[in-house]
Amino acid sequence: MNDLITDIRNKKLYFFNYAPWRMMQISSFFPVADDRRFICKNLQEALDNGLDKDSIVFIYGIIEFPELEVFVRDNCIPLYRIEDGFIRSVALGSSFAKPYSLCFDSRGIYFDPRKPSDLEYILQNYEFDDELIERAKIVRDMVIESKFSKYNHLEHKEIEIPNRSSYDKVILVTGQVEDDMSIKYGAFGLNNSDLLEMVKKANPNSFIMYKPHPDVLSGNRVGHIAKEITEACANLIVTDISIDSCINACDELHTLTSGAGFDALLRGKKVFTYGMPFYAGWGLTTDYRKCERRTRELSIEKLIASTLILFPTYISPKTNEFCEVEQTLQELKEEQEKYFNNIFYRYWVNFKGYILPRGRKVLRATLKPLGLKF
Repeated sequence: MNDLITDIRNKKLYFFNYAPWRMMQISSFFPVADDRRFICKNLQEALDNGLDKDSIVFIYGIIEFPELEVFVRDNCIPLYRIEDGFIRSVALGSSFAKPYSLCFDSRGIYFDPRKPSDLEYILQNYEFDDELIERAKIVRDMVIESKFSKYNHLEHKEIEIPNRSSYDKVILVTGQVEDDMSIKYGAFGLNNSDLLEMVKKANPNSFIMYKPHPDVLSGNRVGHIAKEITEACANLIVTDISIDSCINACDELHTLTSGAGFDALLRGKKVFTYGMPFYAGWGLTTDYRKCERRTRELSIEKLIASTLILFPTYISPKTNEFCEVEQTLQELKEEQEKYFNNIFYRYWVNFKGYILPRGRKVLRATLKPLGLKF
């Protein structure tokens, strides 16, 4: 990753599938002058702005640009797809919270099991030494102690399970954003309703908690389940409590592809996957499906080393400079404590998280007839 950071600082950078608001969110990861950073719609626009062998191309997410991808391959220009890291921020990305980690992938993208990704390559091939394993143990302890997950704005609270002894076990089912690409490519046609019904059918005597995705609860994304399904399949719906608290209250977590399954593995819980998330197929989860490329059995420390240390790139929440995961975790903890303990700061973050996405929708609707995007 250090080589890429050096290249970022010394080459021209071309971004595709990037609206200006998203570029503002991640600008700290690309510390170059404005005249070396270009947001482009297509190959021709990039060529008009000087795309050549002294360049790097970045595509947000999984969207394909066939002409561009052929050109950069033929001309040996590096291309990376970008996604948020697994420890991201306090507030939601859809609420315009700045990410403190990004994943740069030269092979594919970690949530698309149809083809290899850089993360999958690390998990399948990396030779983990003792020093890295010990470091992974420390990172795991830091995450658990701070009760971290991808987003960290919800209250931590003990969940009481009524008449717990009368149930076989407590199962946590995690909802997801249903138009998210990880669902489109990694869930094999299943959605939140399918998952909840499958879990209930296979576990009729279990207490089932259902936690909708926070982006869905915020109103920023889609993924609600019909009331008749939740009433028939879930004993409890958890909305405004952290995923850490939900995981602590359960015996098992069942999910399509949610990163909450990774959070649960860190906390020593049994995890069942019905799609093919990045952490499935390595002998740590019970999987409804199989990925033939994933033939290695890993320890939880090796999964953590790959997913939280080796693969993502981090910046300091305080300085916006590149750093290691341990520094980001420590400073994110301080920001989280400020969010929970300073009412004015919390109201300000929540206000931005409410008003900015809605303002973006209005602006998009205004600009769309003009052929512009924000």
